[in-house]
Amino acid sequence: MRKLLGRCSLLAARRMDLHLLLDSAHEAEQLDIYTDALAAELRLAQRSARGEAAGNSYGESVSELATSLAFELQAQPAYWSALAAAIASEHARHGAFWLNAGSEGMLRKKFNDMYAGLRDKVDSDNYQVATGRDCSPNKMYTYRMLDTAYRDIEQLFANWQQNQEQVAAILGRAADGIPIEARQMKTIGGCKADWVIRWSESLERFGGSPGPLHTKSKRFASLKNSPEKIAALMAEIGDYEALSANMGGAEDWRGDEDEAAAWMDDYLRVIGESEAEEEAPLPDVVDQILQPPADEEEDEEFGECGEFAIPADAGEEEAHDQVGGGDGLDGSGHGVAAPPIAQPARDPALSAADQALAASLSLPLRFMELATAAQDGGSRMLQVLGGESLPIRLAVYQKLLGAEDESYPDAWLDPATGALPTLQQLAALDRISMPTLRKRRNEAIDKLYAMNTRMQT
Repeated sequence: MRKLLGRCSLLAARRMDLHLLLDSAHEAEQLDIYTDALAAELRLAQRSARGEAAGNSYGESVSELATSLAFELQAQPAYWSALAAAIASEHARHGAFWLNAGSEGMLRKKFNDMYAGLRDKVDSDNYQVATGRDCSPNKMYTYRMLDTAYRDIEQLFANWQQNQEQVAAILGRAADGIPIEARQMKTIGGCKADWVIRWSESLERFGGSPGPLHTKSKRFASLKNSPEKIAALMAEIGDYEALSANMGGAEDWRGDEDEAAAWMDDYLRVIGESEAEEEAPLPDVVDQILQPPADEEEDEEFGECGEFAIPADAGEEEAHDQVGGGDGLDGSGHGVAAPPIAQPARDPALSAADQALAASLSLPLRFMELATAAQDGGSRMLQVLGGESLPIRLAVYQKLLGAEDESYPDAWLDPATGALPTLQQLAALDRISMPTLRKRRNEAIDKLYAMNTRMQT
């Protein structure tokens, strides 16, 4: 990700006047120019080998992570100010160094340093939200170093035959045959602190450069003498991985679509057996959640339902009409008007920002405005999740019904794909990170199923 952002940043910088960064009055203007140019370069790099490479254990690509971090820069402009200050400092010593031949490496390092700090800040914020524990960007950097150590040790153990001497150095004993530790270490919680210390110590001998615990830098120097602290930190990483993997982790949910299909097969089989025995079909759980209340009397939780109720024997087409736009017709073909969604007065500046963001994501400029207006006011989804943002609600639809469904209004769809925007696009529209979007989406789904449970009882 660092290399992709560095290369694309150099290309984006060619569209800027870096002299203007020396004047703080032009910082915001240049940040907008840089963000637009960078977004364009990252889109071009999406299908490259580096862009499609795996970025993390949640299944996100390097391109997706780089794009989300680029948008975070808009929300954390202090890091852009720090970059401007660093460029101004170099300019004071070397003049317009970015115009000199061979100076790309220096400029790339400035961008890389900016994104390294921003990434630690974003990750530490997400960690605090997920766990409720305090976490500074510096501590997040330490977590990342230990996670890298674990992944490297895991790889060495897996390929022990090609790395017998280094594996022996890490274990502190001869590696005769496949080490039992290679089978026992399934997560970072199974990695021993002594292995991390000896791994760092072995890197200069087997890799040519000192390990992070054995460099001249004092950043991690104290850890090599504190195995108990290393063990505690790795336990915290393991706890966070287990927590953040809930309904979104790569290991348990990588086969999300296959598991959902298997669940539906089992569900339909049970329904079929029940129908055969009782001669009375059971309603689909998702339809129960999404359709309005069936009673025409006032529902004590949601108020009047009236003509927007779906009969108990409604078919799939009628139920799906309640999800999004539908055709607005009753059973006789006559028009039935859904109650309009109250549209609050929008701040022109926010509307302009939404349009610029939509354009950077290759969506229609008025996507947020039109998609909000297209939501059916009689939808139970809207009644239950009215407090959630539009991107969160669309992420819920995508999870429950898939990215493509005939019930979705055109205003919700990405014209390029004919489907709902991707989770990456929705996270950017909501100006949050992908883990935060998944967390809020899952909380919203929990609300729906809690409501369904109350309906059944």
